Amino acid sequence: MDVKNIFVIGGGGLMGSGIVQCCIEYGFNTTANDIKEEFVQRGVNGITQRMEGKVAKGKITEDKKNEILGNLRTSTDLADAKDADIVIEVIFEDLGLKKDVFSRLDEICPQHTIFASNSSSLPITEMAGFTKRPDRFMGMHFLQPVPVMPLVNGIMGLLTSDETCAVIEKLAKDIGKEVVHWKDGPGHGLQLSPMAYYNEAAKVLSEERGTREDIDKCFKVGLGMPMGPITTLDFMGMDTVLHILHILHEAYGGSQYHPSNLIVQMVKAGLYGNKAGRGFYTYK
Repeated sequence: MDVKNIFVIGGGGLMGSGIVQCCIEYGFNTTANDIKEEFVQRGVNGITQRMEGKVAKGKITEDKKNEILGNLRTSTDLADAKDADIVIEVIFEDLGLKKDVFSRLDEICPQHTIFASNSSSLPITEMAGFTKRPDRFMGMHFLQPVPVMPLVNGIMGLLTSDETCAVIEKLAKDIGKEVVHWKDGPGHGLQLSPMAYYNEAAKVLSEERGTREDIDKCFKVGLGMPMGPITTLDFMGMDTVLHILHILHEAYGGSQYHPSNLIVQMVKAGLYGNKAGRGFYTYK
């Protein structure tokens, strides 16, 4: 299938706008969809600022920036997905919300449209069951920050077709990403270990065994990681992290997924991280 039009649901968020940016940079007509216009514009503003930053650094020209932004469309209505070749869903990790979205999309989109979920914890097979096209449904999980991280996780559901897998893999490569494939289940292969790692880092911080800066520095300088675990928690969103931990703890048990009390308290206080302006660190 020749992919031309991509529709990103949740395109106003940090993860969603990052996916939109990658798609438009590589020439795809891409629609950033979200539930409110203010969310959409927040995502568009972030993309525009990042493009302007590239111009300032001499990485692209002003004309190239305008060409890239010319590939971007905006939407607050799922009905706008009627011409999409691929829909990428990037909404909160709630099965009820995803069921509602995919059930509606199934009636809106043409038969050839492939649905891809960015979910990091929910089973793809179960989500595909909300539609009449489980063969054209697959997990396509990106890493934060999306424009920088070169990996995409591909998760095939029980009924995902080889053709669908090939289309998603080609799209990922076309936007500059490497692909790793995982079997379906609660939390794909890559997500299981990092969630335990993020959770344990929060526990170390809550026990005051190290400062947030030193914990991040340890992993960045000592292990060569681009971003430390405390900063990553802020970028993922504490509410999302807590929800994922609950799902994984219910599925697998064990102390590694039992949420850190600090993460629980952060969510109760509304300190979700980057998107809220404050988490472990403060953001403008």
